[in-house]
Amino acid sequence: MYFLRDFPLAAFNTFAVAATARQFATVSSEAALMDWCARSGKATPPFLLGGGSNLLLTRDIASPVLQIAPRGARIVFDEGSAVLVEAMAGEPWHAFVVWTLARGLSGLENLSLIPGFVGAAPVQNVGAYGVETADTLDSVTAIDTRTGEPREFRNSECKFGYRDSVFKQMRAELQEGENDRYAIMRVRFRLSRNFTPHVDYGDVKAELQRAGVAAPTAMDVSRAVIAIRRSKLPDPAVIGNAGSFFKNPVLDTQIASELKEKFPDMPQYPAKSGVKIAAGWLIEKAGWKGRRLSPASGAAVHDKHALVIVNRGWATGAELWALASAIQADIGEKFGVLLEPEPRVV
Repeated sequence: MYFLRDFPLAAFNTFAVAATARQFATVSSEAALMDWCARSGKATPPFLLGGGSNLLLTRDIASPVLQIAPRGARIVFDEGSAVLVEAMAGEPWHAFVVWTLARGLSGLENLSLIPGFVGAAPVQNVGAYGVETADTLDSVTAIDTRTGEPREFRNSECKFGYRDSVFKQMRAELQEGENDRYAIMRVRFRLSRNFTPHVDYGDVKAELQRAGVAAPTAMDVSRAVIAIRRSKLPDPAVIGNAGSFFKNPVLDTQIASELKEKFPDMPQYPAKSGVKIAAGWLIEKAGWKGRRLSPASGAAVHDKHALVIVNRGWATGAELWALASAIQADIGEKFGVLLEPEPRVV
């Protein structure tokens, strides 16, 4: 691996925030990372970077920044309807979904057009339109950056939850100056040639009806999801953003019921451990849609989707985080609900 010094990171995070890595290298193979970690990782824990689509930088990075970017995808075994596929961590997620659909495989179609790399999907347990990464993930192969040794995490070991995983939980336990321990290098998914549609989500059902599709295929569902995302979410290539900035809160049933009494139009959905409410609705109801903290600020809430914070071209990471923090405080005061950020905030 070759390190570049004082490397600009604006093109390596979808918020397009200006920040600098004191040292930066792209990791294109497991062997290179294992070798570097064995020699240097314990003394110099790296900052791990994927596609930068779930990241907000508010400062420069002093630790060595490693972009985990090995490429490739393959079918591991194909037995009748069940197919095990493997993708390297640096594969762009949407390109991988398209790759599976082109081979007649289903299971990931509801996750079409999500930005970022494959390696980030298990960390966040990426989900959309009724489907999560955990539903099809078989295993994750990661490198321990402290030792350079590989480790496999089976699905049950990933401790998946709503936008959560063991990798995210370990990140939350890091002390000041520490960085992620495990660099995800490969991810395996169990997909199927027998398509089972997941189209109960209102927007997906409506888009299929609009397109006149009565008996959808996996490709039809993918097209519907792509159309929905393009109509609702800004393109990071056009305006800096990281998609939905806050998680939808999951509340105790009693608390959710009390809020429903106060706000009868509040959308609520059943969740495994309570009731999920729409963060975007809370933010819009509180009057934040399209707002900035000041007329000159480059940080704004998107005018079409209240859950998206955007960089209008000149915002710093600190300005974006100040806006997010102000929204958090206001939602807490108005509704008694704590909004948790989805992106990693540095």
